[in-house]
Amino acid sequence: MKKAVLVVAHGSRAKETERTFESVLDRVAQRLPDRTIEHAYMEFGKNSIEEAVESLVARSYLDITIIPYFLFRGIHLQEDIPELMEASRAKHPGLKLHLGETLGDDPRLSDILVDRIQG
Repeated sequence: MKKAVLVVAHGSRAKETERTFESVLDRVAQRLPDRTIEHAYMEFGKNSIEEAVESLVARSYLDITIIPYFLFRGIHLQEDIPELMEASRAKHPGLKLHLGETLGDDPRLSDILVDRIQG
């Protein structure tokens, strides 16, 4: 079964925010060339989770891990994304969707914050 990763950001009306997120994902893809990595936005972006999942399924990716590019588990992670996942599973029997963890408590974020403070 073909596997893919779908990285989901909140989205913003500011196009620079989208460009920054997509630039981060380009660097990730360069480091993981054997992985299929797509992106989506919860709001304001040009690629919703539903659209991204449909695109992946159309290319026979039926095992998709959703990685939230969020610091914490807010309403999108507690309700919105799980509801979208259930709708996709109902539409595509056999589709495996997994929800990864937020960036949240990763100790490397503390290092970044220390760097910013010491500036």
